[in-house]
Amino acid sequence: MKADRPQRPAPPPDGSAGWHHLGPKSREHLAAVGIHTAADLRAHDAFDVYARVKARWPGASRNLVYALLGAQEGRDWRDIARERRTEVLLRLDDMGLAPR
Repeated sequence: MKADRPQRPAPPPDGSAGWHHLGPKSREHLAAVGIHTAADLRAHDAFDVYARVKARWPGASRNLVYALLGAQEGRDWRDIARERRTEVLLRLDDMGLAPR
């Protein structure tokens, strides 16, 4: 039996929940495509943002999509990866960005 996960703190009232899951490199790459804040990210489609980052930084992994979605939704990227993997892969495939 798995140990229970610790309770996560309530999201900040400013809507920046999840933004902290983006590391410094990811934030640097996001800034390069015009995304500087959690509000900037929420104003755009996470998949479109990922495509823009991937075009500039081909090494961007699929985990970045999960992190972007998590930041938009105020959730941990690992929960997004576990719950929405198929949806994400299908969308990336439609965009020509799915892993081969």
